[in-house]
Amino acid sequence: MAIRLTKTPAQPGLFLWVSITLLWGTVFFFTSAFMLGVASRQLSMGFFELPGSDLFRVYGFHIPVLLLFALMAMMVKNVLDPKGEKQMQRQKSVVDGRRERYFVSFAGSMATSFFFTALTATTFIWSSGFTGLRVDLPPAVIVTAAVFNIAAGLAASMFVGIIFMITKVGRK
Repeated sequence: MAIRLTKTPAQPGLFLWVSITLLWGTVFFFTSAFMLGVASRQLSMGFFELPGSDLFRVYGFHIPVLLLFALMAMMVKNVLDPKGEKQMQRQKSVVDGRRERYFVSFAGSMATSFFFTALTATTFIWSSGFTGLRVDLPPAVIVTAAVFNIAAGLAASMFVGIIFMITKVGRK
């Protein structure tokens, strides 16, 4: 027997914002780093060849960037939707089966993967001054890598969509 919640769900707290941002920020950090290397080689521009240990050094700089991003995103969301009404409508639509049957925000996945590539590239460029790593990422390399990284965003969307199908989220 399915239980329907009649209580209004609470808005996500700081822990949830930070957790989700760290999860997806970490996934996209590594996919973006891979795509930045691919784009640099494909375009024969810039320089982005880093051993794995250097990736983890830069990731240490990326964590505070992600935390700051999570806090800023939470504040913007609270300004745009202070009572969480839009979010509750989206959640209700998912539960009622009117949204996200196969993809979890297809367009959002594309935009997120593109944005996180730019954020990752910015972290590499910024942290190179502290780490001594040689990184040269012209805008063409960053944009090309961001386009390539859309595949990772779509794969993540499909993965979550498959979980929805298996768990029957969105079906009555």
